[in-house]
Amino acid sequence: MNLLIYKTQAELLKDLADYIVTLANQSIADRGRFNFVLTGGNSPKALYESLATTYKDQIDWNKVYFFFGDERNVLPDHESYNGLMAKRSILDPLGITEDHIFYVNTALAPEKAAIEYTKSIADHFKGTDLVFDLILLGMGDDAHTASLFPGTTILKSKEVEADSVFVEKLSTYRISFTAPLINKARNVAFLVFGESKANAVKHVIEDQEKNTDLYPTQLIVPIDGSVTWFLDKAAAELLES
Repeated sequence: MNLLIYKTQAELLKDLADYIVTLANQSIADRGRFNFVLTGGNSPKALYESLATTYKDQIDWNKVYFFFGDERNVLPDHESYNGLMAKRSILDPLGITEDHIFYVNTALAPEKAAIEYTKSIADHFKGTDLVFDLILLGMGDDAHTASLFPGTTILKSKEVEADSVFVEKLSTYRISFTAPLINKARNVAFLVFGESKANAVKHVIEDQEKNTDLYPTQLIVPIDGSVTWFLDKAAAELLES
């Protein structure tokens, strides 16, 4: 595990963008493409905007394929649809073609949407292992990541897939990568900032005895890949080491 702590969000986002550029170019050189899983919410918006402007000439975007680690059970034109934020902040500004973007079809029922999303991912990988080059993740103050929320059934999944899950605290369904799918990635990066996340960060990173039902982010332990945490000082303030 790599743990990087920054004084400011601006410094954090610059280093994370540089990290993504390096991984993208290495993946393209090694395998001819970069399979990049985006995270939702508000935290990554500035990062995406930076990649689409400051860094737009540093990656061959024609060789980048975009996926979503989780999605809200709302229609694609809804303001809380993760794909819409990404579309506005990075995908449209870069002119990414539709065949390089894997949206979750939330016009379907959640269970069907998850099945279809898993199938579209498998089709993209053409029968090979579902190993993404980079999965970008956030983390909530309840230690959820993607839509792996505390106490939910998806936490017990052993399947390498996207799955639907009912999140009781939100009274809604989500579609999410399972932990086994995330753990096949070559690289996982967490983008976490703000003092409201500090307690969750401390438990996820420092607890000797894991409680993945309470702190689901503890499930993210890539089999052969690396994990890098990009934290601001506020999110890291309770860490002892």
